[in-house]
Amino acid sequence: MAELSRLPGPVMDLWEWQYQGACREADPDLFFHPEGERGGTRRRRDAAAKAVCATCPVIEQCRQASLAVREPYGVWGGLSEDERQEVLAQRSTAVPYPAAS
Repeated sequence: MAELSRLPGPVMDLWEWQYQGACREADPDLFFHPEGERGGTRRRRDAAAKAVCATCPVIEQCRQASLAVREPYGVWGGLSEDERQEVLAQRSTAVPYPAAS
């Protein structure tokens, strides 16, 4: 389940970008795997979902929102569940640049 405490309040300006999403015209089942889906079937479904994302004018907003709330399921902003986990893991282990003297 997404970490709801990380979601911003219900301010329309923060979420209006979702109305422009290419996924609004697609079958939602394309973006979320059924229970037990694995292997080539899952890779093909993810690839088809990512193809929709690749045409999306708000892919960056979607990607950043999914990472901010740690969305655990589906393809968001062109990233699968595993890819989002990898991005978040890299962020948590990144060494910050030292402050300029």
